[in-house]
Amino acid sequence: MKKLIIAIDGPAASGKSSVAKALAKKLGYRYIDTGAMYRCCTLEVLNRKIDVNDEAAIAGALKHCRIDVVDDNYFLNGQDVSKQIRDKEVTLHVSKVCSYPVVRNFMVKQQQKLGKEGGVVLDGRDIGTYVFPNADLKIYQTASLETRALRRYQENKARGIELSYEAVYDDIVRRDHEDSTRELAPLVQAKDAIVMDTTSLSVMEAVHQIYDLAQHIIKEEEYA
Repeated sequence: MKKLIIAIDGPAASGKSSVAKALAKKLGYRYIDTGAMYRCCTLEVLNRKIDVNDEAAIAGALKHCRIDVVDDNYFLNGQDVSKQIRDKEVTLHVSKVCSYPVVRNFMVKQQQKLGKEGGVVLDGRDIGTYVFPNADLKIYQTASLETRALRRYQENKARGIELSYEAVYDDIVRRDHEDSTRELAPLVQAKDAIVMDTTSLSVMEAVHQIYDLAQHIIKEEEYA
């Protein structure tokens, strides 16, 4: 049976990670949260007290940045940083750090290595357009700005991160602008992606829809 590469792209807080993780479990695939990988890189930059505007210094830090993914936990240079990468400071600076070509090229190589054999679900901003342009199934997942802000606010609250809804809303507006206007691999909908608006969908409703699409592709491959 063919194992697919499934790419789920979309703006911040559109529910990509929750859907991708549940979909991977339902398919028996590996889930790769590329956003978490970029957050690990950003945390390394902050830990080294490097100015996020200093591209050359950030490039140098990449030589010492080892990221490992083990059972949905993220390790930076051998240390589990799954919680730290969700901190406010990382969230504030991740878009800037990952806008540099040297950072994206470094990450893309790692992501391609992890997913090249198939049987993976990846979510991010540029999976279907840049990391795996030949992915078997591409989803562009979105939701209204208000819904995304509320989801992120609730996620933060569950993690013990105290940020007002208004602050979260403003941060998502900023992230949308930075992600869609960066020079290299900006957030755009792939031409062959299927758009899924999850404003009124639960996580599992979205998962079931994508699962059905994946099964259709697998069956087509079997009878091709």
